Amino acid sequence: MESKRLKRINELAHKAKTVGLTAEETAERDRLRQEYLAAFRKNLTAQLDNTYLVDEQGNRRKLTKREP
Repeated sequence: MESKRLKRINELAHKAKTVGLTAEETAERDRLRQEYLAAFRKNLTAQLDNTYLVDEQGNRRKLTKREP
């Protein structure tokens, strides 16, 4: 995620704590938060897709997704 988007999220969070947000700013904050969470999940999934477990004998086993 771009640093300017993170900076904007932090600006809106600070403003929400001090003065309050307008309806447009609240909608923008919610949209930016959802974008941030989607990017976070995507990066974490990519990292876990490239993760292997190694046992005592040195055998590598790829992580598999659990069924919910």
